[in-house]
Amino acid sequence: MTTAPWRDPALPAADRVDDLLSRMTLQEKTAQLYGVWVGAETDGEGVAPHQHDMNADYDWNELITHGLGQLTRSFGTAPVDPALGAQALARAQRRIAAAGRFGIPAVAHEECLAGFTAWQATAYPVPLAWGATFDPPLVEEMARRIGEDLRSVGVHQGLAPVLDVVRDPRWGRVEETIGEDPYLAGTIGTAYVRGLESAGVVATLKHFAGYASSAGARNLAPVRAGVRELADVTLPPFEMALREGGARSVMAAYNETDGVPASADPALLTELLREQWGFTGTVVADYFGIGFLETLHRVAGSPAEAAHAALAAGIDVELPTLNCYGKPLVEAVRAGEVPEELVDRAARRVLLQKCELGLLDEDWSPEPATARIDLDSPANRALARRVAEESVVLLDNPDGILPLPPDARIAVVGPRAADALAMLGCYSFPSHVLTHHPEVPTGVEIPTVLEALRAELPDAKVTFAQGCDVLDPDPAGFEEAVTRASEADVCLAVLGDRAGLFGRGTSGEGCDVTDLRLPGVQADLLDALVATGVPVVLVLLTGRPYALGRWDGRLAAVVQAFFPGEEGGPAVAGVLSGRVNPSGRLPVSVPREPGGQPWTYLQPPLGLAGEVSNLDPTPLYAFGHGRSYTSFAWESVDSGESEISTDGSYDVSLTVRNTGERAGAEVVQLYLHDPVASVTRPDVRLIGYQRVELAPGEASRVTFGFHADLSSFTDRSGRRVVEPGLLELRLAASSADTRHTARLELTGPVRELGADRQLRCETEVRTLS
Repeated sequence: MTTAPWRDPALPAADRVDDLLSRMTLQEKTAQLYGVWVGAETDGEGVAPHQHDMNADYDWNELITHGLGQLTRSFGTAPVDPALGAQALARAQRRIAAAGRFGIPAVAHEECLAGFTAWQATAYPVPLAWGATFDPPLVEEMARRIGEDLRSVGVHQGLAPVLDVVRDPRWGRVEETIGEDPYLAGTIGTAYVRGLESAGVVATLKHFAGYASSAGARNLAPVRAGVRELADVTLPPFEMALREGGARSVMAAYNETDGVPASADPALLTELLREQWGFTGTVVADYFGIGFLETLHRVAGSPAEAAHAALAAGIDVELPTLNCYGKPLVEAVRAGEVPEELVDRAARRVLLQKCELGLLDEDWSPEPATARIDLDSPANRALARRVAEESVVLLDNPDGILPLPPDARIAVVGPRAADALAMLGCYSFPSHVLTHHPEVPTGVEIPTVLEALRAELPDAKVTFAQGCDVLDPDPAGFEEAVTRASEADVCLAVLGDRAGLFGRGTSGEGCDVTDLRLPGVQADLLDALVATGVPVVLVLLTGRPYALGRWDGRLAAVVQAFFPGEEGGPAVAGVLSGRVNPSGRLPVSVPREPGGQPWTYLQPPLGLAGEVSNLDPTPLYAFGHGRSYTSFAWESVDSGESEISTDGSYDVSLTVRNTGERAGAEVVQLYLHDPVASVTRPDVRLIGYQRVELAPGEASRVTFGFHADLSSFTDRSGRRVVEPGLLELRLAASSADTRHTARLELTGPVRELGADRQLRCETEVRTLS
């Protein structure tokens, strides 16, 4: 029997797909353009917006006779044993392949924002914690392990990373972002993409684009960002992750920008993404995002019109389940209302990706490689611990109360101290799914701060009082908390967030806040503890930064951890005991005041403090800030004044020496200051960084390779340009702590940049003898 050309792996993928498309009916082609969400609830509290009223009815057996594009969250919808889940997914894939004429399986996708969102899978720290590490190689290693776990159970696509840049910390999804700086988000996000893709899993960049700039920090609210904010802040992380990371999928965002929903914007999804950036992968809808064009945005009058708008814009796959791209699309094409060429364009992209994944090959098999599946291996846990340890930020330790003495009397107080869920973000399986299944255990071990501290300091006398709940306004527990604190040498106030969805928590998707006060009565509890006169160490387990100016100068120390994952308890305890030397740096500014100043450090002059307003937005702790238990000297800095062309490069070097008595890591940051430009520019912005680990007395030479492209911005005409003139390259420990400055003059003409511009400041570290 002759093998059809589309089955021949020796032929180019494009030829195989063209042959296959020529054989397919309209329904078979559209079937490749949607997913199916088996087992999703249609009533009650869902895990996606409007899940209760957007799920479609279908006959599974009839549906799969035409084929199927994607299977939605076989592991992330309800708790299922991983080995049994892998077998069930394999059975479903065999049924799909057997039901259709061509025997093509579906792409199985899952969430993997902070680890594989599946029961018994490792819960890693949230992306905001990745940002705090300033350690791309570590994040890449983590993502590779996540990808290997996904592939081990038959999953092909992961819906991560989130590359939204924080613009207002009141937004609920801050925990899912890497931070408030596009360069940090781009470099860390690109590392995640490389790791996931190296395991053979399709990485999906989200949310494209502008989602985090929503008005009033409200989820799905309109975006009113200008052209330059989108071009210079929102888009660069996506461009880097595509060009340097090789991401093969992009998720269209829910939001509209200046009246145009992203899911119906061809300028964004086709002209920019494909024609300018050269992207050749698939664009998928955020869950129910195509239907929202009709129901929420009201730019379509029917599901068929929504399908037409999304297809024309460039969305290839409707997720999580068929709605608009099913029967409404088929009927619209047959009626001549939607060109079939749009269906062909999307189906070709989907099938090309399936071809890359081996799903068109005759020897394809859905069977897992091994019957024994461990999604929370000792190696995973060790890596989760390392990421957590590197992410903890020591904000302040003015009198050196930390590390704690091993035999101290310690009062541990607060609603986050003894709750395992205090470690986890909203897209971890226990927080995301298990809240709907209270009878099911968490599936992974998650030591609390209290448990970990008792294990870390076995000779200490550790007492505990909860004091209050995260949100409940009842202060009845204050008295016991104050009593425990008064009896101790030091009080650890462990406060923060409870992750949840759509108002069921204080941080997470749909959990936006009006201001940056600590949730509930936790601030009052902290006041009561401080009033005892006992030194208070504030330990924050949060998904966003909170205003701490109320306690400036009143606390013995402040430790910040952003939902540090299942090994977060031991990581925090290790920092408190001194076993771990803190090296995290803030990926977001910590505000002084709670209200009225949604702020990031990327501000032009009039966004900074000045005499024209009585409001001072200066943060209490700046972006990039973090302290250590050791000390570092920055020596032999190449500074002064130099001249290069607008397409030239310049090296900035310094020696970093550990002058303390213990090993530690310094994070050297490089910021650009542009004194005069044709449009207003941020006072400073990050263009490079390097984490340097040093033993006591050890030194390393760090060199930053600055290229003029890194000074580029979007001018008044919308072009990305490098302008001649003076620049300052500032070597700094944070955005507010400049240590040394090199002055450059760029000479020559204004230079317009294209898609081949240099995105990264390359660094070199050389250990000195």
